[in-house]
Amino acid sequence: MCIEQEIDISSIENVKIKGIIKMLEVKGLISGNKTTIQGKELITFVNTKQSGKLVKKKIPNEDFDEFWIAFPGTDTFEHKSRKFVGSRSLRTNKDECKLLFNKIINEGEYTATQLIEALKYDVLQKKEQSVKQGTNKLTFMQNSATYLRQRSFEPFIELIKDNKQETIKEDFDGVNI
Repeated sequence: MCIEQEIDISSIENVKIKGIIKMLEVKGLISGNKTTIQGKELITFVNTKQSGKLVKKKIPNEDFDEFWIAFPGTDTFEHKSRKFVGSRSLRTNKDECKLLFNKIINEGEYTATQLIEALKYDVLQKKEQSVKQGTNKLTFMQNSATYLRQRSFEPFIELIKDNKQETIKEDFDGVNI
């Protein structure tokens, strides 16, 4: 509730409260100075004084499965009739990736669709650059766990948003709104 009231919890010095904050992070109710989706649901449940049990909403497995399938298995690929030979596996640590994926979604800043679209856009850009430059750019892609841990998808989410805004702007050029 302190986060919702915009109180900076990182500056709290009390050891017991720091322990509670750490527990809330481990339970996935807060992330840094933000309340997660699960945390907001808990606050709403407590404030409405409902009787019964709080039911946690699970992130559908299909979302992660779609992300996992979209992530290249190796850096070997064929694009526009050009073959590129790679040397390593990119799709690794499935269980860790699922935890990271679900944690990112629970934070509420990004949706599963945004993560998947950003990944597809990133891979397509690397393949296009490989064809243009004649060298395998997919070899520079991080493995799946590192990709999620370091949030390498974020710039591509922004690029997709910018491209959609440009498309919308082009669609409405010359039209009075």
